[in-house]
Amino acid sequence: MRFAPNEEQLALADAVREPLAAADWGALAAMGVFDSGLAETDLVGVLEAVGYSAVALPVSATAFVAGPLLAAAGDPRAAGVAAGRVRIALAGPDGLTPFGGAADWVLHLDGPSARLGAAAGDPASTVDPFLDAARSTEAEVVTSDPALVRTARLRAGLAVAAELVGVGRRMLDLTVGYVKQRHQFGAPVGSFQAVKHHLADAALGIEFAAPEVLAAAWAVEHDTDADRAVDAAVVLAAEAAHAASRAAIQCHGAIGYTVEYELHRYAKRAWALEALAETGARLDRLAASLDLPEAAR
Repeated sequence: MRFAPNEEQLALADAVREPLAAADWGALAAMGVFDSGLAETDLVGVLEAVGYSAVALPVSATAFVAGPLLAAAGDPRAAGVAAGRVRIALAGPDGLTPFGGAADWVLHLDGPSARLGAAAGDPASTVDPFLDAARSTEAEVVTSDPALVRTARLRAGLAVAAELVGVGRRMLDLTVGYVKQRHQFGAPVGSFQAVKHHLADAALGIEFAAPEVLAAAWAVEHDTDADRAVDAAVVLAAEAAHAASRAAIQCHGAIGYTVEYELHRYAKRAWALEALAETGARLDRLAASLDLPEAAR
């Protein structure tokens, strides 16, 4: 089986880069990004582009999770999502909601039902200041259909995995550009073997995780061992993005530790997504699915 995006999917992913960089919600809506008719594999490239831009808007939650769920549940708010008039954030653990401050509604998937509530309440401090996080707990049931809720959860995990791949690529691109132009001892620091090895290892992790994310999207789309596929994709993508952040900061040298420098925006997004991904619980589920003994987990 060949897990690779087709020409149309690649074109869509390329088309959204500019409006994502400009945080242009209207342009994304005009492209059909929020149209729930797009399948999981169609949107993986878009989700990676969301991570690459580290856009401070709930694009993934609205386009990939909430919109399709509302449409499948027959909720009239689905039309507003598809038209780009409604922004929906996704609540995480304990009601912590990334982009809650920029959303009209908040979707909760922490129980047997999918619930939708008004915009999040008190602002919450996170490692990523661009996350615009808030806490939200009040919500009303949209659907209790277990199949719809499960699919929404799978899509939420898949979105995090794809974003982690995208933000990992962005950190590597920034670092490669920097080490090419930064000179030391009369040569670009990128020519030093230690720097090459750090970046090669980080790039290998990203390139290993990316097809796993696409394979997980295919599994969700066809409901083929989707739970395990998504857990594996999230874990691999989180590990790869974390390794990329460490390599990027180290290879930048002193400027990499400066919070005002652009790299920190992407490193902090990677750390925040990794925390929201609940990789520990996913690893436990993967271990259980492989019948690993408790001592080996």
